[in-house]
Amino acid sequence: MVTRELTRSRPRMLPSAFEDFFRPMDEFLEKNFWVGPFKVPAVNIVEDTDGYKLFFAVPGMKKNDFKIDLDGNTITVSAEMEEKKEETKEEFTREEYNFSSFTRAFTLPDHVDREKIEATYVDGILKLELPKKDEAK
Repeated sequence: MVTRELTRSRPRMLPSAFEDFFRPMDEFLEKNFWVGPFKVPAVNIVEDTDGYKLFFAVPGMKKNDFKIDLDGNTITVSAEMEEKKEETKEEFTREEYNFSSFTRAFTLPDHVDREKIEATYVDGILKLELPKKDEAK
């Protein structure tokens, strides 16, 4: 798995008041899994005698954020997440909005039983179970 750290720099000529203004957003981005437009979740694929299991690391999402489509030999997993935060203080109101999405597609082997594919989402892990047909076991 390749891990990339995203950094953002601002010109040093900005007064510290501006840095203090951006600090909550920086902290939010550091804690948020979905930083950056090209971030896709890590996927582990395990094969055993009964089939394949795909594990997607997608913390902070809800079950209904995911869409799973099966078209022929291709299974596509996609998700969208929106987050909006608003902070109001005496002198100002700040709104922060974050929208993230991803799509991953996999070509299935012919021996996967497409009628028995199951998906579960628990503790930030989306798990797809792709059982093999009986004759392939």
